Amino acid sequence: MTRRIVQFTPPKETRAQRRERQAAVRQLEDAVRPQPVSKRERGLPEAPVPGPFGPGLLEGGYWNLARLAVPPHRATSQHLAGIYPFVADTGLGHVGPVIGVDLNADALWHFSPWDAYADTSERGAFSTNVLVLGAYRSGKSAVVKTLAVRSIAFGHQAVVPSDSKGEWVVVAEAVGGTVIRLGGGGQARLNPLDRGPRRTGATDEQDEQLVRQRRAATLISLVEMTLESGRLTAAEHACIHLALERAVAGSEGEPTLRRVHAELEAIAAGKAAGDPDLKAAVSGPRFALRRFVDGDLSGLFEDESTVSFDEDAPMVVVDTSELFARGDLVAQLTQVCTTAWVQAVISDRNARRTRYVIREEGWRDMSSLAALQMYQQWLKLSRHYGISNIVILHKMGDLDAVGDADSQERSLAYSVVGDIENKFIFRTNTQGAGDLRTRLDLPLVHVDMARQLRQGQFIGYVGQFAYLVDAFATSTPWEYELFKTDEAVLGEKADAAPITLSIDDDELDAIWNIPTGDTRPARPANNRQEAQ
Repeated sequence: MTRRIVQFTPPKETRAQRRERQAAVRQLEDAVRPQPVSKRERGLPEAPVPGPFGPGLLEGGYWNLARLAVPPHRATSQHLAGIYPFVADTGLGHVGPVIGVDLNADALWHFSPWDAYADTSERGAFSTNVLVLGAYRSGKSAVVKTLAVRSIAFGHQAVVPSDSKGEWVVVAEAVGGTVIRLGGGGQARLNPLDRGPRRTGATDEQDEQLVRQRRAATLISLVEMTLESGRLTAAEHACIHLALERAVAGSEGEPTLRRVHAELEAIAAGKAAGDPDLKAAVSGPRFALRRFVDGDLSGLFEDESTVSFDEDAPMVVVDTSELFARGDLVAQLTQVCTTAWVQAVISDRNARRTRYVIREEGWRDMSSLAALQMYQQWLKLSRHYGISNIVILHKMGDLDAVGDADSQERSLAYSVVGDIENKFIFRTNTQGAGDLRTRLDLPLVHVDMARQLRQGQFIGYVGQFAYLVDAFATSTPWEYELFKTDEAVLGEKADAAPITLSIDDDELDAIWNIPTGDTRPARPANNRQEAQ
């Protein structure tokens, strides 16, 4: 169909012509204006009859005991948009993958943390990290999977350092990604002290310094998590650094936890250092690393890696679901090791790659002060490396598992999470609503809204603006089947076919072009999958 644009310019009138036209308009208005009818013609008395309700009732008009006045009215833009359609937010624009529908603007909601960070307007964000918070079955995992999968088409990659539930395995296999399984039969082995690829453009000295700092931080985190005290003395720190240096020198730059443990044994025997203080302080780190060599974590992290990180894969998932049945401590140690192994590969700024690092059960990465400090530094360097950390929590109370009450660890954990600027707040239980107000300083109206959200709906904070988004409104049957995680709980109900809308053009015409006086046809099945 050809669109033709015609521009009409009215002729310019003189002042006399305008006066004549205005006079003609007034004459027409006077001709059609109804003449007033007097009270006598209407059969009413000339004088008003007094009464308790005033003369309005007898005159056939409205009456009221009080003066008629319209008080000022306050409402949210969500409700005002129904009365004044032009009262609607402009959204984030159309850059990045579609995540859902902006319920306030009734428009598609696009989101990309890198595009939001690159936006120099007032809607721009100052960080690429995202906090995802919500109760069970609120749709957190499905929305995060939607974001990760749809972002692949935009050149972004996704990494899951520790898939504790095994729910990301099917997603990675569906998009042609890589799955690394730890535990069970045919298990892989990862070396958390791997050097990783060389940083592009870094000098030898810079590269060695970065690798040495990361290895030391990983070792200290593993030892502190294992020790009951949770803190290392200065002598124990010195033992770990000395054992690491000797392991690096004796392995041509490729140390392992087994070699570090052997060096700690040498220090305990007095063969590696003549300082008696080091010999007395080495027992704690030595027995902590023994769990990886001969204990319940043996065969997983103590020797060289048997797998490699595929940097070109759209999604890399480390499946740790077989290990989480061994206890919380094993789960935390595993998550620190796998995260350190992944970070050794993706910490390359000049690689020009953008990756999501999805941290399921994000509180497990904050088990000790050293782990928290490394975690905080990693979040701050995310923009430097082109990484978007997605931290998933069920509620802010999950961080109460970090350290003791009023401890430095717990305060730092709340500070780290609170500093994440981009937030996706899903449905929250009554118990967790108070933390949204006190810990995250959310507006009270948003806290009340978070308690009433449906599955797949969330309040998205990007920069200084908030959006009410329905992510499941744009879900497809393929995504629904791929992202659902309720098979173990719902059983056969989870395997039921999703409700989809199948309607042809003739039926649409019958719905929207209804003749006057006809009965409106029944509403078609809703495209929204309630089981989500």
